[in-house]
Amino acid sequence: MNALHTTELNSFYHYPQLELDYTARQETLWCYMAPQPRPCFNPVLLDSIRQLQNALDESGGAIAPANDHHIRYLVLASKAPGVFNLGGDLDLFQSLIARKDRAGLQAYAHACIDVLFHTINMSTSITTISLVQGKALGGGFEAALSSSILVAERSAELGLPEILFNLFPGMGAYSLLARRIGPRLAERLITSGKLYGAEELYEMGVVDILAEDGHGHETVEKTIRQHQRNRNGLQAIQRVRQFYDPLSFAELSGITDIWVDAACRLSPRDLRMMNKLVNAQNHLQTHPIVTAA
Repeated sequence: MNALHTTELNSFYHYPQLELDYTARQETLWCYMAPQPRPCFNPVLLDSIRQLQNALDESGGAIAPANDHHIRYLVLASKAPGVFNLGGDLDLFQSLIARKDRAGLQAYAHACIDVLFHTINMSTSITTISLVQGKALGGGFEAALSSSILVAERSAELGLPEILFNLFPGMGAYSLLARRIGPRLAERLITSGKLYGAEELYEMGVVDILAEDGHGHETVEKTIRQHQRNRNGLQAIQRVRQFYDPLSFAELSGITDIWVDAACRLSPRDLRMMNKLVNAQNHLQTHPIVTAA
């Protein structure tokens, strides 16, 4: 198998706001989010991830340029220091709500769940992993939950702040959390608006694997090595889980309709609170939290 250099890989695929790296030894594609100007799920990032998913579907889990590099593991991580992803594009939300643009809100929400649904229903030959280092808020938390394995460094913080501006996380949080920890505890997390430490979420059963600070990549590689030894059985269990309790696109879509309705009812006070969170996101991007080396 020929070596595949990172520069060759990124020049071939060239998805804006994504950086790719391939590890042949573990047949792993690392997908690093690098959104601008804030580390959130803006439309460009969503489109880039969806294009990558399409490319993997079309190639049957092989990777360019010659489709002779197979992918067994797909890891979602971040290039932003101290931030996995801050979630929905709140700046875009404010603009759409101010214009009463229901169709625009619906389009954004469906772009989000389209990516999430295809992550959950990735080819059965690929195991998806999220590596959370730093903060994962709102849609960032939802994205991490959509992977088969959620790895988080001990100092990572995950939360769903939408209730603070009188909304709820409408792109999969309830469906995914309820399947992991049950509806009552899922609602407690969603309605609290709190940031939870990775260790607390690990004890709840939300986080699958806890990594020491600064050792997230190493922990993912170790997890993959362990998974490789029993990959056939573990992937079969993954298929059983999806068969036992499937998450349909209709469920996700119906919940986003409720989210759009709720977003259109937000008051000026709610939008001012949302604006405070936008400013906090901007500040966090300007003064990032640097995790341990």
